[in-house]
Amino acid sequence: MTTTPPPSNPTADQPQQGPAAPITMHGQYIKDFSFENPRAPQSLIEQTQPQLTLNVQVSNRQFDVKTFEVSLTIEASAHTPQKEPLFMLELVYAGTVTLGDLPQDAFGPMLFIETPRLLFPFARAIVANTTREAGFPPLNIAPVDFVALYRQQLEANGGQIPGLSEGPVGHA
Repeated sequence: MTTTPPPSNPTADQPQQGPAAPITMHGQYIKDFSFENPRAPQSLIEQTQPQLTLNVQVSNRQFDVKTFEVSLTIEASAHTPQKEPLFMLELVYAGTVTLGDLPQDAFGPMLFIETPRLLFPFARAIVANTTREAGFPPLNIAPVDFVALYRQQLEANGGQIPGLSEGPVGHA
């Protein structure tokens, strides 16, 4: 006696396709990195309170209609009260993303707010580990308000989203 298996349902064997994700991260990477400790070892011996300067910027570069490289640039430096440099750090940490089916007005917030929020913890860890490995206390950067940073960039560009090509985005 032979038994035949019940016919398979072709749609049941395939995973259910939901709506496309609003953002797909293809990869994250250090694009550029520099650390200078010009006064070592003297800077490590001195016990003075450093004056820190920190600057964070977000930029993007468009590869395709919906594929972008988003770069998070962090510049940090420390000086003695006498303005002698202790360290200088510059990190460009980037990620390549593809945006899902989104209206054009959502591209800016996704590229300048949400993607940097995904990149920031990794960039922050690189900065903290580097300063610690250089002999300084780790520089733990406080969370960045990417919404305020995005608004500043919009104001500086006259309301235009920086880095996006002219014309309708997302239409072939």
